[in-house]
Amino acid sequence: MQAEPVWLDAGATVEKTIGLIEDAAAQDVALLAFPEAWIPGYPLFLWLGAVAGQVPYVAQYHANSLTLDSRHLTAIREAARRTGVTVALGYSEKDYGSLYIAQTIIGSDGGVPLHRRKLKPTHVERSLFGESDGSHLKVVDTPLGRLGALNCWEHLQPLNRYAMYAQHEQVHIAAWPAFGLYKGIAYAFSAEANLAATQSYALEGGCFVIAPSQVVGERAIETFATNDEQRALLTTGAGNSRIYGPDGSPMGKPLDEYAEGLVVADIDLSLIDLAKNAADPTGHYARSDATRLLHDDRPRPAVVRPGEAFGPHFVDLDESADSTAAEAQLSSLA
Repeated sequence: MQAEPVWLDAGATVEKTIGLIEDAAAQDVALLAFPEAWIPGYPLFLWLGAVAGQVPYVAQYHANSLTLDSRHLTAIREAARRTGVTVALGYSEKDYGSLYIAQTIIGSDGGVPLHRRKLKPTHVERSLFGESDGSHLKVVDTPLGRLGALNCWEHLQPLNRYAMYAQHEQVHIAAWPAFGLYKGIAYAFSAEANLAATQSYALEGGCFVIAPSQVVGERAIETFATNDEQRALLTTGAGNSRIYGPDGSPMGKPLDEYAEGLVVADIDLSLIDLAKNAADPTGHYARSDATRLLHDDRPRPAVVRPGEAFGPHFVDLDESADSTAAEAQLSSLA
C-alpha cells in the first residue's frame, strides 16, 4: 500500500484503512501491508525541531494511538475477516502511559498470528516511543507462508536480520514511513539508501519483501511545518512502496511518489528454493564454527507475577458477527 494517512486522526485513518482493504480485496489481493505508524500517521514532528516544540503534538498523538482492545483495531480485524484479506498493519500502540511502534498481522479470519513492537526506536523516535525485547523478532506460520515484519531502520541492524532469516522467513513486511524528511540533506534518510537495505534483505534472506510507505501531502506540511525552516526539512511526495523477490529482483509496478494506490505482485514461494540453493544464510551457506548469533527470545516484562502469561491480549472477535455488524462498528468510529 502507498497512501497518505489522515494525520493525527485515528478514526478517519481507520476508516481509510478499511476502504483500502476493500479495494485490495476487489483486486484479489491476499496480503496487504501498511507502512510504519500508518495510524495515526508517522510522527513527522519529531524530526522538525526541539523537544519543547513537540509538546503540543504529544497528547494528540497519544489520544489517537490504538490499544489492542480498541474499537478501531477490532473494526480493522472485522474488515480483514469480511474481505478475506490478510493485513499487516503498522500503527502507534498505546499501552497506558507508553507508546510503541507496533505491527500486527491480522489473518483472513480476523485472528492475530503476530503482534510485535519495534525493538529500538530510531534516534528522536525515542522521545516518544518505548522499545521491546527479543521476543518481538518473530516469524509465524500462516496459510500464505512464514510471515515476519520489521520497521524502518530495524533493517539496518544486521543481527535483527539474521534472527529473522534463521526462522526461515518466506514473506517479509518491511514497513517504512515516508521518505520526505531531510530530502537532499541526509542521504541516509533517502529512499535510495533505505530501499537498498530493503532489497538486500530480500537477496540476503532469500525471501519475498513487501515494503509499504506513506505519502506526504500538503496536509502534512500544514500540520507539522509551522515555519520556513521546518518547511525546508519536509517535502511532499516521498512514497516509494516496493516488492522484491528472493533473488532481489523488483516485482510489481511502482507508483509515482505522489500517488496513492497498490503495488501488486504474484508470489510463488517455490522461487525461494531456487534462491536458497545458491545461498541459504542460516543453512548450507552459514559458518557456525566462525560466527553465531545469540537470540534471546524470552519476553522481558518490567513486572513478573507467578503463573502470569506474557504477551499481547486481543479481544476475541464474535464468531457470529457479519458484515452488517462490522459496518455498524465502523460508523461508530467518528
